[in-house]
Amino acid sequence: MFCSKCGTLLTDGATFCSACGQATSAVEPVRTAPAPPPASVAQAPAAAFAQALPSPYAGFWLRVVAHLIDDVLLGIGMGILVLLGVAMVGVGSIRQTFAGMNGENPEVPAAMISAIIFLGLASLLLAWIYNAGMESSRHQGTLGKMALGLIVTDLAGRPIGFGLASGRYFAKIITGLIPLGIGYAMAGFTEKKQALHDMIASCLVLRKT
Repeated sequence: MFCSKCGTLLTDGATFCSACGQATSAVEPVRTAPAPPPASVAQAPAAAFAQALPSPYAGFWLRVVAHLIDDVLLGIGMGILVLLGVAMVGVGSIRQTFAGMNGENPEVPAAMISAIIFLGLASLLLAWIYNAGMESSRHQGTLGKMALGLIVTDLAGRPIGFGLASGRYFAKIITGLIPLGIGYAMAGFTEKKQALHDMIASCLVLRKT
């Protein structure tokens, strides 16, 4: 075998010409590693997979069902309080109060007004302690939310304290003032599925993973 450059006779198995240094055909070409795919191509499957995952935010209808469950439970709690109040006052006293409200004396007795105010305050207190206490507990949600696998967090996904949970509860008063229930319906079309009171309190309602 002769060198392709200078024509010098080469020995068998030589990889370079001893005269000019030219590489012989016995030298295997250097194989380069294939270039990695562009970042956009490599990330495309991951992005498609992420889009296929369900949103971590709780939607409007999930929250409606959880709210209905809580309303039923609170109604039962208020019913128990009313029965306890009746037992303490006595059925006879209540009958006498209603008997005094005849056509000649249509005034509502002061005792009746006091009872109505007391029940209203007791209902508000019970709902506040129930909602704020459960959402700031280790369960991070009321019984209705727990039944549907929902939790309440701050904007960073961390558990909230009783103070923030109380702020979120009383912010619902503002949400309820918006006509047509739009303040609540915002949980169906905002980016993070937040109702108005969630935005005011800087909270999120998430689905457990």
